[in-house]
Amino acid sequence: MTKLAPMLRPRSLSVVFAALMGLAVPSVGLAQGSVASGASLAIKAALPQFSGFRQALVAAASDDEEIAAFYRARGYAQFWTVDEGAEHLGLALAAFGTAEAHGLPVGRYDPEAIRAAIAGLRSEGDLGRLEVRLTRALLDFGRDLSSGALDPARLDAGIVREVVRRDRDNMLREFVADPEGFLHGLAPRAPEYARLMRARAQLREVISNGGWGARITARSLRPGDTGAPVVELRNRLIRMGYLSRTPTQTYDSAMTAAIQAFQSAHALTADGIANEATISQINIAPETRLRAVTVALERERWLNIERGPRHIWVNLTDFTAKIIDDGKVTFETRAVVGSTVEDKRTPEFSHLMTYMEVNPDWTVPRGIIRRDYLPKLRANPGALAHLQVIDSRGRVVPRSQIDFAAYNDRNFPFNLRQPPGRSNALGLVKFMFPNPWSIYLHDTPDKHLFARDTRAYSSGCVRLNDPFDFAYTLLAPQTDDPKGLFHRVLDAKKQERIFLEKPVPVHLVYRTAFTDARGRLQYRADVYGRDAKIFAALRDAGVAAD
Repeated sequence: MTKLAPMLRPRSLSVVFAALMGLAVPSVGLAQGSVASGASLAIKAALPQFSGFRQALVAAASDDEEIAAFYRARGYAQFWTVDEGAEHLGLALAAFGTAEAHGLPVGRYDPEAIRAAIAGLRSEGDLGRLEVRLTRALLDFGRDLSSGALDPARLDAGIVREVVRRDRDNMLREFVADPEGFLHGLAPRAPEYARLMRARAQLREVISNGGWGARITARSLRPGDTGAPVVELRNRLIRMGYLSRTPTQTYDSAMTAAIQAFQSAHALTADGIANEATISQINIAPETRLRAVTVALERERWLNIERGPRHIWVNLTDFTAKIIDDGKVTFETRAVVGSTVEDKRTPEFSHLMTYMEVNPDWTVPRGIIRRDYLPKLRANPGALAHLQVIDSRGRVVPRSQIDFAAYNDRNFPFNLRQPPGRSNALGLVKFMFPNPWSIYLHDTPDKHLFARDTRAYSSGCVRLNDPFDFAYTLLAPQTDDPKGLFHRVLDAKKQERIFLEKPVPVHLVYRTAFTDARGRLQYRADVYGRDAKIFAALRDAGVAAD
């Protein structure tokens, strides 16, 4: 190893770096200032290109082609530990320090651990390994904050969302060109992300201050009740932010209004009565709510894409479908989504709606044939009389010509089709965004399920309570008379498509924590258990559990 001059020994490097860390990195937020020129010049003088440094750097980067290519292009010169790199280092470490606030796994880019490694530098090899460690931390942080710390496809088969990952080479180039701009541009720009960040910080503060107080012990309370149970409820509502401070011991009009607000935020019937279901939700701990918000942040990062100035937003846990124009909800309807049976759950993905089909027929999905209908036909060939049997050429086959008992779910060669009509399972209109999972939005002749609070009953597609009004809203940008256009096609009683002149993005999402138009948090049940899996994976990755 080349002998270091006394002023350049590794121990001297650790002293200089320790001084640099004190000058360069603010305690919170991104770095605002620059390092003292004396400190960075000392580092520059202290770090010549020794062979030990290069060998360690090459070895440390050998399993990462993008990092290896980055240093090859620089002729294996230091990046972080030269004059201009010192300021980059301060900015990066300050950004890494915000990871916890985002609900990210701090250990992947722990700034305190990096500072400790800097202070403990003892050799040129340490320095080469530090360079690679810092570059890898930057890339990990950039990926995690911009598009999520987890791979959703590995968590649940129903999360089929395609996450758009930033190119690692481009990330390095962007950071070199404008480190502060790059770091500030990583987090999702959607207003919902900032609102969830604030909610997470508030929940952590609530937890650090002892939570929302004692659990409610009464099974139910209603307007006019008095006494200690009402005081318990009053105090918890105050700490949760639903009720102003008041000395009353009576379930009065103010408490009734507070309960109604709470019920609305949790998809409960807003009757102002603290029944068993309402009290059960009130008693949920802030730690549990924090987990839901942490998962929602990760889900926002997965959907860090241009959603479209007009788009359709279907929140499966909220059982609603909305049309959103320039950030405002312009139409909303109740929805029925896939049931909780594993192979009937509605998947999560984004696609483009291109047309609506009026007076649709219904070709029964193969999964439903295999699981539900073929067993009935084998037992009774006359069952399901409303369905036609269709061969591979689209011809109707008389049931008398088919021995259903000769077929099983693997070799059944026919399709089943229900002709158009008011009794059709798809109703009178379906909204198409062709996708590999054969999911679409549609009308239904069976309306009674829309009256329920929990609406997970379909075989995977999304049923709409107000499909005609949904159609009018979609058609409004392309005609002065959307209602007339729709009904002219409908009244013809022929199966026909109306194409959207401008396709509309559709986002099927799953949010158990989100904010409403006023910014107030809303919570929904984890009906498919997907968020529990995501939080477990985040915790395993190193995200704080509370």
